[in-house]
This record gives sequence, structure tokens and C-alpha cells, in this order.
Amino acid sequence: MSDTRDDFEHLEATDEVAEREAARYFQAAYRRQMEGKLEEAIQLYERSIALYPTAEAHTFLGWTYSLLGDLDRAIAECLHAIELDPDFGNPYNDIGAYLIERGDPLSATPWLKRAMQAKRYECYFYPYCNYGRVLEFQGRWLDAMQAYTTALAYYPEYAAAKKAIRRLQCRLN
Repeated sequence: MSDTRDDFEHLEATDEVAEREAARYFQAAYRRQMEGKLEEAIQLYERSIALYPTAEAHTFLGWTYSLLGDLDRAIAECLHAIELDPDFGNPYNDIGAYLIERGDPLSATPWLKRAMQAKRYECYFYPYCNYGRVLEFQGRWLDAMQAYTTALAYYPEYAAAKKAIRRLQCRLN
């Protein structure tokens, strides 16, 4: 697949117009992603990035690659996102989650901790829950329980954390 970003280098627009158009492509990409039309989503995220690169677009493009099983490209997009906005928490958590998925949970810890400390992040429960998975992998069940409990403090309805706590309660009893 060619990199669609190269196809849009000729576009010239003011930053405001480019940002507005990029946002439009980003929203369309997200809709396609949620519909399961991942290849279309990738092309639309790339168009958005070509017009006005954002940490969000790179992160969501990475998420789309992860859904296709391409964790290397997913991580690469998250690294681009971090370059653009080191305060944005999502790509740190996503890298950690991709490393866990890849079977390398111990390498996930520094990324998850950076997500937990990110200045701009709305979903702190994700890195705490993912960190709980790492701790559970290490057999540190009480520490994992604390991480899952912290995730629930941020989002009391988070089903994954509730399920993990129940699983650990059964294991500890």
C-alpha cells in the first residue's frame, strides 16, 4: 500500500483551512474505522495527516493498524504522535497495550507509566488497567488489584477493570 500522505503534498491551504479539512477527514476516518472499513479509514487518516498532522490522527491511525494486526506500524504511528505532542497520553498507553498484545508485557511498563502521568489525557483508567495486566503477568496480584482499583476510581463503570478484580478475588480466595 502506498503512503497516501505523499499524494497530498501538493495541497496548499492556510493553516485554518487545512486544520478544518483535516478534522473532516479525521471524523470520516473514525466513522469508517467504527464500521470496520479499516483500509478506507487508513486512507482517510493519512489524508488528514497530510493536511494537518495531529497526535490524535497518528494515534488513531496506529489503532487502525493494530486492528489489522500490524503492531509495528501501530507503534510507529504512536511514536509520531508523541513527537507532535508529548503531553498527549493516548499514544503512550497504546504502545503499552500493543507491547502486551505482542507478548512483551514487561516492556510496556514505562509507556504505561508515562500515560498515567500525561498532562493531556481523558482516559487514565486505560493505562492503570493495562498496568494491572502487567502486574498480574508478574504474579504481583495485590499490586495488580490496586492498579485495577485505581482504574475504577477514574471510571467506576469500566467493565474490564471490574472483571479483572473479580478474577483476582477468585484467585486470592
